[in-house]
Amino acid sequence: MNLPPLNETAMSLTLPTELLQTAKMTEAEMLREIAIMLYQQQRIQLEQAAQLTGVPINDFYQLLVSRNLVTPPTDPDDEPNEIILASLRTSLQQVKEGKVHPVSELWDGIDV
Repeated sequence: MNLPPLNETAMSLTLPTELLQTAKMTEAEMLREIAIMLYQQQRIQLEQAAQLTGVPINDFYQLLVSRNLVTPPTDPDDEPNEIILASLRTSLQQVKEGKVHPVSELWDGIDV
């Protein structure tokens, strides 16, 4: 699946008030449901769905878990594969955009 980068040109989406009233949903709730649907259909990736809803990737993932749409790892100390892949895609996109830091700065600000 070849999807566009996360930080491509933004597009606004206007949801008609009448639609929101009929569905008895807020705009945020409607966007969340759209993001979940598109993620389930494998039309967008986890990080794109989270970005659409305006929540961190981990929070969106937990929403999917709470709805039994993804199965979390059996060991709670393991990072879910979906989150690892999302993190890697985000990192690769940042590299492509030139948003990199020298290795010498990797541990700056960490108190040992």
